[in-house]
Amino acid sequence: MVMGELTMEVDVAVIGGGPGGYVAAIRAADLGFNVVLIEEKKRLGGVCLLEGCIPSKTLIHAVELADEATHAKKIGLNFSGFEFDIDALRKWTEKVVNGLSHGIDYLLEKRGVEVVTGHAKFTDNTHLQVDGAGISIEFKNAIIATGSKINVLPDAVDLPLWTSAEALTIPYVPERLLIIGGGYIGMEIGFVYAGLGSKITLVEPKAHLLCHADEDMVDVVMKSCKKKFEKVMVESKVGHIKQSSGGFTVEIIHKDTTENVEFEQVLMAVGRHPYSDDLGLENTKIEVDQYHRIPNNEECRTVEPNIFAIGDCAPGPMLAHKATREGKIAAEVIANHPSAMDNRAIPAVVFTHPEMSWVGLSENEAQKKGVKYAIGKFPLNALGRARSIGKTDGFVKILSDPDNDDLILGVGIVGEQASELISEATLAIEMGATLEDILSTVHPHPTMSESLMEAAEVAAGVPIHVLPKSKK
Repeated sequence: MVMGELTMEVDVAVIGGGPGGYVAAIRAADLGFNVVLIEEKKRLGGVCLLEGCIPSKTLIHAVELADEATHAKKIGLNFSGFEFDIDALRKWTEKVVNGLSHGIDYLLEKRGVEVVTGHAKFTDNTHLQVDGAGISIEFKNAIIATGSKINVLPDAVDLPLWTSAEALTIPYVPERLLIIGGGYIGMEIGFVYAGLGSKITLVEPKAHLLCHADEDMVDVVMKSCKKKFEKVMVESKVGHIKQSSGGFTVEIIHKDTTENVEFEQVLMAVGRHPYSDDLGLENTKIEVDQYHRIPNNEECRTVEPNIFAIGDCAPGPMLAHKATREGKIAAEVIANHPSAMDNRAIPAVVFTHPEMSWVGLSENEAQKKGVKYAIGKFPLNALGRARSIGKTDGFVKILSDPDNDDLILGVGIVGEQASELISEATLAIEMGATLEDILSTVHPHPTMSESLMEAAEVAAGVPIHVLPKSKK
């Protein structure tokens, strides 16, 4: 790396230190390139680590432990007197986040990656200006990994409402919390605060929560919502919000009725949008699409062959593991390796109660596209391991192609450990596995993983632990 007084010359410049960016930087450095990583925030890790996936799952684990303790008497374990120490929980979450962030610092330092704090803008297709650092960077290749930003209700910009970033720091536990949005962010944080003691009202404009998931899977989670939340209102929307002595007065419109309700706090869980503005893209040939994403190809290249786009700012699902995969691909393509984003399956997970996960073709997608499929569904209440731990809500279902050797098209799981079980299904789809491959693979007993084998047996018409479909 050659550094002048104000200019840095590098092989690869990575913009963004999230799960796509820092992975791309590490992979590029391991491939022998001089790499600089530019990040606006003082800590590395991106949204997922600093204010998303990691803190939310840490808090979810805490409330799940409390839930387990509450229901322990069912299996003969009786105790009382536990309560949440919010300060200790906050400190634990921050310790987890800081530990992982420092780990990224260490890995980058040992790889020889230069980290610059500031806001990067393209001045042309080979130069960046870094505001806040007072330097310019001349690069041979650049990787844009700027992630996404939280959506905010336009009429509530000046109100002290929570976004997911604020909520996950646990400023306090409101007595009554309104959550606007029934996607994965609203649902996960809703379960956290319900577990901490808040009375939750959730408002969703669509007819179903978690609109990207199959309705039969959502129905299982909805039963849990009705037990843990005070109110769930679909086909509803929020009108005017104003501050009041007790917090906020919110106009809630449900079909033909309107009511004004008092809440101590309001969480805006209305999604995210790509962070592609103010990057100086107008000084290159790159133009964003209608959703403000930066178009790329299978190699993650943009229309500027030496500039790559990965993660949330590029097309595709806004998932950390997708960004990580693309980061590796971009670095390998720069090194002239035969790498491409040709994955057949990217799993999605929602850490609700119970968990949901799916990969490949969903039933909703199959029906919309007119894809012919066979389906096998195995209920967890028929699984020995689920019975033994008292976690019988949910099921596993497999979609297969009856005209192509029962090739596995998609898998959906709702229930205990769904986030862990989906990896076997993802591998099966990637490898072009069939029902026979799954059902003939010996699964250890008694485990939750047997549920995938059982679902494959149902799909193939040879179930053991549930009755076969009646033949007409």
